[in-house]
Amino acid sequence: MTRRVVVTGVGMVTPLHTTTEGSWEALVAGQSGVGYVTRYELGEDFPVRIAAEVKGFDPLPYIDKKDLRKMDLFIQYAVAATEQALEMARYRVRPEEADRVAVIIGSGIGGFPMIEEMHKTLLEKGPRRVWPAFIPAVIVNMAAGVLSIRTGAKGPNVAPCTACSTGAHAIGDAFKLIQRGVADVAIAGGTEAAITPLAIAGFAAMHALSTRNDAPEKASRPFDAQRDGFVMGEGAGILILESLEHALDRGADILCEIVGYGLNSDAYHITAPCADGDGAVRVMRMALQDAQMAPEEVDYINAHGTSTPLNDRIETLAIKAVFADHARKLAVSSTKSMMGHLLGAAGGVEAAVCVLTIRHGVIPPTINYEYPDPECDLDYVPNQARRQDVRVAMTNSFGFGGTNACLIFKRFED
Repeated sequence: MTRRVVVTGVGMVTPLHTTTEGSWEALVAGQSGVGYVTRYELGEDFPVRIAAEVKGFDPLPYIDKKDLRKMDLFIQYAVAATEQALEMARYRVRPEEADRVAVIIGSGIGGFPMIEEMHKTLLEKGPRRVWPAFIPAVIVNMAAGVLSIRTGAKGPNVAPCTACSTGAHAIGDAFKLIQRGVADVAIAGGTEAAITPLAIAGFAAMHALSTRNDAPEKASRPFDAQRDGFVMGEGAGILILESLEHALDRGADILCEIVGYGLNSDAYHITAPCADGDGAVRVMRMALQDAQMAPEEVDYINAHGTSTPLNDRIETLAIKAVFADHARKLAVSSTKSMMGHLLGAAGGVEAAVCVLTIRHGVIPPTINYEYPDPECDLDYVPNQARRQDVRVAMTNSFGFGGTNACLIFKRFED
């Protein structure tokens, strides 16, 4: 017998706000977190000078000052989001259950800012000036490692690294560990802080980024006919998952239930999705099958919706293939229109958005939807949030290398 798994806490650090509540309010208000890059001076030779940076982040309420240098920014974001999620869940790891608590937090890229900084130090000042904690501060698994140490969680400690599917894979894997009895609780999600000159130059060289430097707030425009690429974002999204029995035993406030998880590969191209949406179609069907749910039961899809010409068209095609006539009745929105693409953190944040959508009965909009694309012809909740009863929400995440993930959340019904 598989166990039911529920969500009892969510935490978010996003380009819209450094807290969960502030991020949610900004999403519902349709605010944009995209602007000019402020941490670095990007010259006119940079074709892209915009991003969705986290603004006003203060790590000191969460992390001792002496420890900050040991954590690149992606770890700091994960710590902050996790503390928020634990506070919402009203949960702390007890020693007697520590080996039943998992920490599964991934990152798509890891500590890019410190890698660039230490490389510059090496070239300018020599190897003896490289920071001793440099390697632990930047490796992808250290967000999970640090949080295992901080919380005392002694169960599975894992860090998926699956590009833009990372956060969703972390949550889905945690769901399955609890469902089959390996753990009772999991701290799961994704984190990313890779807005640096090298990363921007690299993505720009691929022609993946929007070059709308003259109007940053309009640059991320999923499903719009004038979309021209994604906007780099950063932040963290963390969920607290528990077996239903564990949550009930401690009197937790249950936000919703996680019921479906799909994961697969396009096996097609290192960056482009299958032209017919095959991978996306199969991963959504897999999640529905795992949830033992008919397509008609889904009310809302938080789309991958990156604002790239190819992705948005093919995701729309895939949704129509999976949901048939019901696709026209679905609300489909992309919160990347407001936060940019958080890369490895995107799946974690967008899972948190689904949880809060079910909780509050409000669907965040797709902003900057101004020019309809005939090939993107679904209900994208354009420009204004919508108050709607949502019983079932799905979220899609598709990553470079053809790796895909899909999660399904459902209103908790005892």
